[in-house]
Amino acid sequence: MPSNWKDILTVSGLFFKLGLISFGGPAAHVALMEQEVVRKRGWLDRDHFLDLLAATNLVPGPNATEMAIHVGYVRAGWLGFIAAGAAFIFPAFLISLVLSWIYVRFGTMPEGQALFYGINPIVMAIILVATYRLGKTALKGKWQVVLSVIAFGAALLGVNEVLILLIAGMIGILLYAPPSWLQKKTPVAMFLPLGSLLYAAPKVLAWVDNRLVLLGLFFLKVGTLLFGSGMVLFAFIQRDVVDRYGWLSQQQLIDAIAVGQMTPGPVLSSATFIGYLVSGWPGALVATIAVFLPSFVIVAVIGPIIPCLRQSRTAQAFLKGVNAAVVALILAVSLTLFRSAIVDVWTVFILAAGLVTLLRTKADSFWLVLGGAVLGMIHFFVT
Repeated sequence: MPSNWKDILTVSGLFFKLGLISFGGPAAHVALMEQEVVRKRGWLDRDHFLDLLAATNLVPGPNATEMAIHVGYVRAGWLGFIAAGAAFIFPAFLISLVLSWIYVRFGTMPEGQALFYGINPIVMAIILVATYRLGKTALKGKWQVVLSVIAFGAALLGVNEVLILLIAGMIGILLYAPPSWLQKKTPVAMFLPLGSLLYAAPKVLAWVDNRLVLLGLFFLKVGTLLFGSGMVLFAFIQRDVVDRYGWLSQQQLIDAIAVGQMTPGPVLSSATFIGYLVSGWPGALVATIAVFLPSFVIVAVIGPIIPCLRQSRTAQAFLKGVNAAVVALILAVSLTLFRSAIVDVWTVFILAAGLVTLLRTKADSFWLVLGGAVLGMIHFFVT
């Protein structure tokens, strides 16, 4: 597909702008892209755009980032493929990097603690509402409900979240696609060996006393196996970064979620914040590259086979099983974080206000997080 520098610069400029202004989660990001590339610029027709969107929903990785990469390729070839994805990610990376530096420098001061005192209950409200809405979408039949309950129990018992997702996907195939399909190669199956390898790699290299290596392997695993909501990122982090390696505390994990909600662009930009807390500037760069790199690989692989992917019963069945497990994992990690976020009557009030606002209005999460910070400062000065 031919490309020229004018197209590449146009693609880069558009997705840099979208990365800078796209608050509100993947649905809002995709809506902005549709407005720009379908209605305003006519780069794709609506059917083509929907085909790309359906494909991103059938594979792991952040949907909005993968949509940006797809559109960049369609408009400007392989250089546009790289330029669109990088431009969309860069604003969130830069803002998260600045916030992580401020957090490390000032987060332990009383005023900094006051901000997060008010922000943390809002983050819990965002997670709980996201779980509720994902559940309404994902749990449409009794078997998906049963599978989600089993996955929830497994998560509480400490079963590895990667195994939960992969097993749920395979059970989904058994439930919703004929067994004979298991003997055929499908697009989804191509990612299972890679996911298993990345799951095992940190164990194999555990003897390496190098946080950057382990950090890179961890976020490669996350980027390769992240289905459904970006919120499931924090289930991975809870399991490995907090519990296994002890690099972050639960409080720092909640703060990382808050940063992901405060910044525009993909929620996976929280990886930048986490990487900085673990290993400074090099950690932020390694974590960001590692968590987004699989998206580029996945889009390069699935681009030519999108029509087959959409028609694959096996892929659809695998996704049904995985989505049921995703809801369970997010709920399990929210219960783990609840004790750190809800500490007194005032935080209960902030949580309730956040839940009511999210359920009854279309308020952007950015403004909710900002409101939580203000309430935290008010509480600090009053008390």
